Amino acid sequence: MTFKDHFSGHASGYASFRPGYPAALFDFAASLAPGRALAWDCATGNGQAALGLAERFARVIATDASAEQLAQATPHPQIEYRQAPAEQSGLPDGAADLVTVATAVHWLDFDRFYAEARRVLAPGGALVVWSYNLPRVTPEISALIDRQSYQIVKTYWPPERRWVDEEYRHLPFPFAEVEVPQFWIEERWDFARLLAYIGTWSATQRYLKTHGEDPRDLLRDEMAAAWGDPEREREVSFPIMMRAGHPRG
Repeated sequence: MTFKDHFSGHASGYASFRPGYPAALFDFAASLAPGRALAWDCATGNGQAALGLAERFARVIATDASAEQLAQATPHPQIEYRQAPAEQSGLPDGAADLVTVATAVHWLDFDRFYAEARRVLAPGGALVVWSYNLPRVTPEISALIDRQSYQIVKTYWPPERRWVDEEYRHLPFPFAEVEVPQFWIEERWDFARLLAYIGTWSATQRYLKTHGEDPRDLLRDEMAAAWGDPEREREVSFPIMMRAGHPRG
């Protein structure tokens, strides 16, 4: 089985420079589960979400189709990492109190993954999926980040990126939905960290492979001027989009 693999080639950078998720998000996701025995974190990547779930569930099965991504995952006594496609988790029927997909459901085969999630969920179990959009810093820096994404590398984003641009509002989600709060990722970064994060974009990597040139160089000077002292840490915020619900019927 093939899968849409946009990150294995730079798995180390992804693990190092992608932001983490707030504790309140995991508290909310866990509150939807009928128990705390097992959570399945699908498309776990380097295990960022799995680590948050492990603080709230006795056991976490974290799967990903990419061996390169899993090689970057942080070991944890309550997490079992497995290489498996999203549509074939290998979990027994009704085994999971909670299924999560962090920053990845838009890459999946919706029909097949949702069928697998329904099969794996215990009675009353919940599916929670989320992602985040472009970071917000100052208005000037945010505008330059938007130019980088929507102009310079616009045509290098995979087509599934549209679900993120639409903030998951139109994402197919055939579950009985629950209302979700607005969450934000909030971190403090210096200028080098921002550039490193932009380097993890799938569109940045595709541009680089196509042209042999780094697209970040096209706005680097403007971004540096807007940032000021490159060692200065600024507040960087990412709006999180989320869908959550229980199987119907």
